[in-house]
Amino acid sequence: MSQQPAPAASPHDEARRGVVLAFAAYLMWGLLPAYLKQLVHVPALQIVSHRLVWSLLLLVVLVTVLGRWKSIGMALRSRGTFAMLMLSATFICLNWLIYTWAVLNSHVLEASLGYFINPLVNVALGMIFLKEKLRRVQGVAVALAASGVLVMAVAQGGAVWISLSLALSFGLYGLVRKVIAIDALGGLTVETALLAPLALVFLVWTSMQGDNRFGIDRATDLFLIGGGVVTALPLLLFAAAARKLRYATIGLIQYLAPTLVFFQGVLLFGEHLTTVHMITFGLIWTGLVIYAADSIRAGRAAPVTPPE
Repeated sequence: MSQQPAPAASPHDEARRGVVLAFAAYLMWGLLPAYLKQLVHVPALQIVSHRLVWSLLLLVVLVTVLGRWKSIGMALRSRGTFAMLMLSATFICLNWLIYTWAVLNSHVLEASLGYFINPLVNVALGMIFLKEKLRRVQGVAVALAASGVLVMAVAQGGAVWISLSLALSFGLYGLVRKVIAIDALGGLTVETALLAPLALVFLVWTSMQGDNRFGIDRATDLFLIGGGVVTALPLLLFAAAARKLRYATIGLIQYLAPTLVFFQGVLLFGEHLTTVHMITFGLIWTGLVIYAADSIRAGRAAPVTPPE
């Protein structure tokens, strides 16, 4: 007796799975500071280098198991793809390095602020580079966020660079990846392959200098190796979620990560929430509420794209 093919998942089921995948991705990103704090005795550049090396090993296994090498090779034949991936790799590496340094040096609040700003930075980048039209409501949201950043820059000029550099580096990374004709897994694999050899050379050099923290104890080694998983897995979960959800839905769920980071900074790591922080976050959160409401309205007006 021949088996009947399994019924295709309904759009509602696909959306529900997408929400679960997105929450898992942003939960992992949101809890990353607690993970990195276990490595406070390791220099930030060494942590990022280990994240790159162990991520590459994981991604090579995944690409091999899924049989994706051919599609990656075909994508790289497209004119300019390799050069653009080099650029995106640079942006994401800078983002990881700044974020890691910020967490290790007790700037978790500034790190969370960077990712609260990021969606509004994306709006501005889309307007500047992609000639996207800025809706009036989006303009108000961006103006409020800019006001919050200005308040912090005037009052605490030294710390605002962390938030701005995180928002800009991740925003520019997303902008570059938006125009590259390669899927998330393939793109991340190539980016990591470009960076990992440099990371490995650096780790060898630190070993020769007697400063490599890998091998000093089992817990440190496991956390450094696990950095590959916490780097690659949420990106892959996010890529899968993005195929199943509206952009507006993803846009709302993304605030889970910086919210978790913010509360860890205040409640878990004891960072002081100053008046300047409260004014800055207040302006930015107001802008985000306006932006989120506008995104929901625009998302409801847009047609539903069936899952592939």
